[in-house]
Amino acid sequence: MTFVLLSTADTDLLAASAADADWRGANPARLTTEDLPELLQGADGVVVRLLGGRRTWPEGLDAVLAANLPVVAVGGEAVPDAELTALSTVPAGVVADAQRYLVAGGPANLLQLHRFLADTLLMAGEGFEAPVEFPAYGKHGDHKGSGPTVGIVFYRAHALAGNTAFVDTLAEEVGKAGGTPVPVYAASLRSAETGLFDLLKGCDALIVTMLAAGGTTAADASAGGDDEAWSVEALAALDVPVLQGLCLTTTREAWDRSDAALTPMDAAMQVAIPEFDGRLITVPFSFKEPGPDGVPIYIADPERAARVAGIALRHARLRTIPNQDKRLAIVLSSYPTKHSRVGNAVGLDTPASAVALLVKLKEAGYDVGDVPTDGDTLIHTLIAAGGHDVEWLTEEQLAAAPIRVPGMTYREWFAEVPQNLKDAMTEHWGTPPGELYVDNDDIVLAALRYGNVTLMIQPPRGFGENPIAIYHDPDLPPSHHYLAAYRWLDSNVDAVIHLGKHGTLEWLPGKGLGLSDGCAPDAVLGDLPLIYPFVVNDPGEGTQAKRRGHATIIDHLVPPMARADTYGDMAKLEQLLDEYATVAALDPAKVPTLRAQIWTLIRAAELHHDLHVEEQPGEDDFDDFVLHVDGYLCEIKDSLIRDGLHILGAPPAGEARVNMALAILRARQVWGGRRGALPGLREALASHLGLDDSALESDALEEVARKLVIAMEAADWAPETVAAVTSETLGSAPAAVVDVLRFAATEVIPRLAATTDEITAVAHALDGGYVAAGPSGSPTRGLVNVLPTGRNFYSVDPKAIPSRNAWDVGRALADSLLARHREDTGTWPALVGLTVWGTSAMRTQGDDIAEVLALIGVRPVWDDASRRVNGFEVIPREELGRPRVDVTVRISGFFRDAFPHVIALLDDAIATVAKLDEPDNFVRAHALADQAEHGDWRRATTRIFGSKPGAYGAGLLPLIDARNWRDDRDLAEVYAVWGGYAYGRGLDGRAARGDLETVYRRMAVAAKNVDTREHDIADSDDYFQYHGGMVAMVRSLRGSDPAAYIGDSHRPDDVRTRSLAEETKRVFRARVVNPRWIEAMRRHGYKGAFELAATVDYLFGYDATAGVVDDWMYEKLAAAYVLDPSVREFLDKSNPWALRGITERLLEAAERGLWAAPDPETIDALRAEYLRTEGDLEGA
Repeated sequence: MTFVLLSTADTDLLAASAADADWRGANPARLTTEDLPELLQGADGVVVRLLGGRRTWPEGLDAVLAANLPVVAVGGEAVPDAELTALSTVPAGVVADAQRYLVAGGPANLLQLHRFLADTLLMAGEGFEAPVEFPAYGKHGDHKGSGPTVGIVFYRAHALAGNTAFVDTLAEEVGKAGGTPVPVYAASLRSAETGLFDLLKGCDALIVTMLAAGGTTAADASAGGDDEAWSVEALAALDVPVLQGLCLTTTREAWDRSDAALTPMDAAMQVAIPEFDGRLITVPFSFKEPGPDGVPIYIADPERAARVAGIALRHARLRTIPNQDKRLAIVLSSYPTKHSRVGNAVGLDTPASAVALLVKLKEAGYDVGDVPTDGDTLIHTLIAAGGHDVEWLTEEQLAAAPIRVPGMTYREWFAEVPQNLKDAMTEHWGTPPGELYVDNDDIVLAALRYGNVTLMIQPPRGFGENPIAIYHDPDLPPSHHYLAAYRWLDSNVDAVIHLGKHGTLEWLPGKGLGLSDGCAPDAVLGDLPLIYPFVVNDPGEGTQAKRRGHATIIDHLVPPMARADTYGDMAKLEQLLDEYATVAALDPAKVPTLRAQIWTLIRAAELHHDLHVEEQPGEDDFDDFVLHVDGYLCEIKDSLIRDGLHILGAPPAGEARVNMALAILRARQVWGGRRGALPGLREALASHLGLDDSALESDALEEVARKLVIAMEAADWAPETVAAVTSETLGSAPAAVVDVLRFAATEVIPRLAATTDEITAVAHALDGGYVAAGPSGSPTRGLVNVLPTGRNFYSVDPKAIPSRNAWDVGRALADSLLARHREDTGTWPALVGLTVWGTSAMRTQGDDIAEVLALIGVRPVWDDASRRVNGFEVIPREELGRPRVDVTVRISGFFRDAFPHVIALLDDAIATVAKLDEPDNFVRAHALADQAEHGDWRRATTRIFGSKPGAYGAGLLPLIDARNWRDDRDLAEVYAVWGGYAYGRGLDGRAARGDLETVYRRMAVAAKNVDTREHDIADSDDYFQYHGGMVAMVRSLRGSDPAAYIGDSHRPDDVRTRSLAEETKRVFRARVVNPRWIEAMRRHGYKGAFELAATVDYLFGYDATAGVVDDWMYEKLAAAYVLDPSVREFLDKSNPWALRGITERLLEAAERGLWAAPDPETIDALRAEYLRTEGDLEGA
């Protein structure tokens, strides 16, 4: 008798093939429904075992059930699956008994299962025995060693099936690396017995090859979810690093030739979801290769197994080295490669954080030598030793540099580099040691030693040093200098701390994740433990470091946030508007005079540009104009801006805590998985006071909210005082207000106070301890459970994108964009270009993706149990009520790596809509036109473009920093070279510049969304590179700009669309030239000056690409940053290189005609300041 076993667990199939019974086996993951008739032919019954339940294989299971054979359907877990039991065509008792055989596992039990089915279903009379229960866990083999103990945890099913060669290989490599391997099998980590963890207690590190331990529905544990939805208490209690060893479901050959490296399923189940456990992601070391009877077996790659073992041993050894002997490196990123920009880290005062960290390390017994005790001195000392800025670096500094790699040593290291990378490096950088930072054949590193701590500036990425590569080589390999620095670290330190978002190592070329030895990050970093403090609101770029640099993330708080308030001419104008209202009611004769004064002040403040009004409105329109002005001023002053920089481990205190609490409490809270679980504080107050929570009422609401928060601050946020404080302030205690303040007292404030955990967590990671995991996102967007910081953040279940909440926001973004375009033009946009980043997709759980789907007129379909997206449905034209708008997306390299299935979803949706023969379907109209041109329907429906496989970025930052461009054609050339690759089914990053240009010529709107006020479009280069680059590309193709829009969803319940010019002016007034922000930066010395210089650079980049900075804005920048005596004095003292850089950039804007008609006196003053600063620096 023949039974068919269809199991998603290959170990079941291996056990069946080893059993002395007539089993015919196959894995549903490798079957199509067309394969089933032949497989089932002549069978007497079928056993189906599906990990994940029916939804794993619905069409296949339906086909099996339709075959009129006895069917036993069970789930992959030990507990029964009620749905599958009900679908089975045999009695429920038979299903339950069959599952017991499968759960017990192994060839002997599979033999008895065959006999059991023969007797119970076919009355064969063979006789059968009950399942033999093997231990749920136990040690495998007897491995010896003398070094740190490394546990290797793998599935019990492998032990039962005899499929353990891959474990043995890994254990051998642990032994070779000097460790003591302890392989342990277990049925599961989710419901494991205490004895399993007792068995692992003696380990110094764990390598785990099993699925996540914390739960089954990762979406429930993401930002805004339930803190109790994911629990790894027993695993965390071991307090050792837990590393994920990747056992891929593909062959080694398939992995090796793939740029993506991992299938979407492996990326989710072996990388993204295990991150929820706090695991550190290593590399693939085992692959499924063809085995007996066509059933795959696990075969290890010894070289990759050695990498996994090496990483584990380096972490384990941190537990054994006394702190006074432990050698550390603190690495500061620096790009562009300028003295003014050392310690690049978004939202973080890097120098002050380094000092705070060194103080903590000294207290913990580390030898930190005579390290400077303030941030400015620390950075100035590092720069004085040489740095990387070739404009100022002298031969004397090179010769005197204390840390250097002899050429002979480097050549030995280079000889060990895989041949493919070695060839690429030699092609681009010459024979070792190259020419960068070389002194008498020594490679010189920008680093200083303080005791056992090395402070190092991260080596330059190389585009500034090889500018021609910007036009041709987005996958430029690292230089000899770069490799030498990290190989030196590998030989001289026990762990590396990359301080702040973000460095360049994790963005070096290579596979997206699941790296090989030929991938640059792997070759550069090697086995070194990497500890990485990283801002909590940037899950994407932090995740990149986790997946391509086996980093332990220590998330840190966003910078202090505060209301922008008003200043200067805007404050005077606000007073005039108040006076106007009074005079209009009491003394109308003065109204004309006041109107003239108001208009004069508006012109003086250049506000007429913002308001799109060139002439003073007439008498009949002036009152409406005043309301418009008042609303705009309220919007500016009510904007949240950064009120300083975060210092690692320093919780906000005093006024900073008041401001941060107000910023967090503005939003409706997403708590316990419920959107709108609590209203925003001002929303609750508006309801109580009968006001409208809008810009015009913001002052009154903010005043009351601030009184409440200050009163709670005075009461030290004691929860029992909430009702009394509310009643005393408001005269009553409305329930909604009380609930919000109690939430603040019990959740927000305690979580902010725990910011001290950040430095504690860094120290604990350096001790070789486990760092707890936690969600990531924007705390001011209603996601308080991303606090406290100091955790190893995780991101999202990639298969749950977009979430239902994101769908609501994405639809609102689409509607807002279309309404704005119709308001501006009277027409529907035929094609919208949208820039989509992985970080935003993770932070919002897919707002951008949802917007794309909404624009083309489809909606996601979710599985209710897992909350994962399992498809889409077309919105009927009658329900949609508008044209289907064509969309093209420029995805980031990280998005490509993290969300391959979302790319497939978007591509399928576009292809489906392109087939709909209905009126006003722009997607179909464009596809038909392109097909008529070249005859290729696949090309005609290509809408997703991104970076070259294995490469990252948009290329415009290094181009603009190198000043290696002339006009739009150069900007467009680099944008196309770096982003002209097509993605979607069957495309996989195919070169497609021509198709990109065809699509972009049609672009009516170039859009980028902003989902948080914790940063803005002028404090990151990515905005101008991607969004500005898109605008420049379109302009170069057809000679005119698309409409450039910014979608604002920082309040998800109040989505808005502004033009890029409007958003630039809002940011400019609210932050860039706001004395409050400038003063906040002055408090942070060198890094504050860095931020001023970076802001000027980013505004310049946006202007070069999209033309958004008016002449008056350049004038105000010059006045506020260079010509103001107090600011100039601050820059001169803390960061004179920043002062020179700002001045130089403003002069470049004038020379290029971006600043079209500057005031000659301003230019003369800037030139004089440039010459003075240059002379001072040269003299120094």
